[in-house]
Amino acid sequence: MLLAGDIGGTKTKLAVFSPEDGARTPLAEATFPSGQYPSLEAIVQEFLGRVDASVDRASFGVAGPVVDGTAKITNLPWLMDEVQLGKALNLPSVRLLNDLEAIAYSIPSLEAADLHTLNEGMPVTQSALAVIAPGTGLGEAFLTWEGRKYRVHPSEGGHTDFAPIDELQRGLLARHGAG
Repeated sequence: MLLAGDIGGTKTKLAVFSPEDGARTPLAEATFPSGQYPSLEAIVQEFLGRVDASVDRASFGVAGPVVDGTAKITNLPWLMDEVQLGKALNLPSVRLLNDLEAIAYSIPSLEAADLHTLNEGMPVTQSALAVIAPGTGLGEAFLTWEGRKYRVHPSEGGHTDFAPIDELQRGLLARHGAG
């Protein structure tokens, strides 16, 4: 059983998945306000206390860079370490990934119903792919074709401002706000 999480400065989303039901059908899921907890361990322990499932591994996409199995969440004082998390949660396998890196791993598995075309064009099979997520920061990742499969590369765009330059972009700013 896999515990998966999307860990951000505002909220933390956790879910448990089984090999039988697959990645599209969580057995249990919940969202927590990150700032109301002292650590990721505290959130995970509360979540697992509510769930009737025994997990044996965990993977967390975190908002910020992951270096040598450690990460600091953007906008939170949390320091996370794969080894420390494994010990605290009694899990033999814990993996931290940049949140956009985690999303990028799912791109080759997307189905037609998962997609929405923004601009018509001719897709080029087995070409480079990009994942961009503007939010509190500018999350970025990309995928390159390595002959038989895609390879994921995390990146950090960091915190940037949005300066609209045309009517479409001003409309986006008006609809979604500046922050």
